[in-house]
Amino acid sequence: MAPAAWLWIPITVWAAFAQTLRNAAQRQLTAELGTLGATLVRFLYGLPFAVAWLWAVQRFGGYALPTPARGFALWVLLASISQIVATALLLRVMAERNFALGIAYSKTEIIQVALFAFAFLGDRLGPLAALAIACGTLGVLLLSPVDRARPLRSLLAGWTSKSAPLGIGSGAGFALAAVGYRGAALALHAEFLMAGAYTLAAAQLVQTLMLGGWLAARDPNALGRVLRAWRASLFAGFMGAAASAGWFTAMAIEPVAHVRTLGLIELLFALVVSRRVFRERLGRLELAGIGLLSLGLVIVTLAR
Repeated sequence: MAPAAWLWIPITVWAAFAQTLRNAAQRQLTAELGTLGATLVRFLYGLPFAVAWLWAVQRFGGYALPTPARGFALWVLLASISQIVATALLLRVMAERNFALGIAYSKTEIIQVALFAFAFLGDRLGPLAALAIACGTLGVLLLSPVDRARPLRSLLAGWTSKSAPLGIGSGAGFALAAVGYRGAALALHAEFLMAGAYTLAAAQLVQTLMLGGWLAARDPNALGRVLRAWRASLFAGFMGAAASAGWFTAMAIEPVAHVRTLGLIELLFALVVSRRVFRERLGRLELAGIGLLSLGLVIVTLAR
């Protein structure tokens, strides 16, 4: 097997780690900038870093810029809109519940992404990959009780809470975005580093123009707050671009369902942030969820 075939694993772990830091930074910005303002931060302040990464790949990797096919623009547009909606919903979820559980709800995407990838890209799952998705999904469910005093009951009843449709909608948006970005990268017919970097720069530009234009027309005061908060926003933008560069590169190598399943390691990173930064505690059921989630992560790395 070519060496590049295994590169998606460390690249995905890096992307998940960077995304955890970005989510934490965005959570702190939401109170000041609002949901859409904090969403714009990751695109507007991530764009310069995305362009810099594309330049570095071209300059030092020696790759020529690809000539996009018609399908590339359609995939990027679908993915960009889906990601904007998904990110806004995720920030709403995190405002409703604690940080780690807000992330957990959005991770219903791994089942949805497998379905969307099969429907739109023809990506098929082997038995080990399907088992990894099942373990990861069950682990996420165990990490999402509403009432920690009665976790088993809340495990079933929690999906009727206010946070549930927001989280499921966020997961669907991220699933469509992931499939769209893989479709865009494949449409370029370029080497995986260039495909990922080019797709990232295009997506960040489209998302900045779309969401920035919306705020300029509908809520110019929110846009002004985003611009004035540039110092606090640069870190979120950088980590957002770093995470997306990892996701896009990994998805240019490996089927999207594998990448997003391994990406559930982000949840473990989020739990560490919850304990260390936000002082949030975990119960026995949640620890069992961590165990199942970890098992799923191990299996998906072996699902060759």
